[in-house]
Amino acid sequence: MDQIKKITIADDDRGIVDFLTILLEFEGYEVSSTSNGNLLLNMTDGLPDLLLLDIWISGVDGRDICKLLKQTTQSSHMPIIMISASKDIEQSAMDAGANAFLAKPFEMQELLQTIQAHLGIAESIEP
Repeated sequence: MDQIKKITIADDDRGIVDFLTILLEFEGYEVSSTSNGNLLLNMTDGLPDLLLLDIWISGVDGRDICKLLKQTTQSSHMPIIMISASKDIEQSAMDAGANAFLAKPFEMQELLQTIQAHLGIAESIEP
């Protein structure tokens, strides 16, 4: 059996965190969350398999967090999906090293497919 994939949600909107946690746990992922962007900068042990990162989290620019995580040996391989209500900052998120960008509000199926693609999970797609 495959090991359960761990996803960390970094967003300071409690409603979004609660909703995504329920959705992702239902899909079989182990989910943790933080609303403190500075905590992400100190992640070295027990890294998640994927990070869902809001562009603005508790006054910290998620793009700066993304850049630092991508430059750190322990976390450089970790897929980071950046999310934001601002659709016009997709390019700056990608420039920061994000593996993908989703504009809020996003479709749940789009989120799940993006997560599966970056975790290398094959999902049969219905015609």
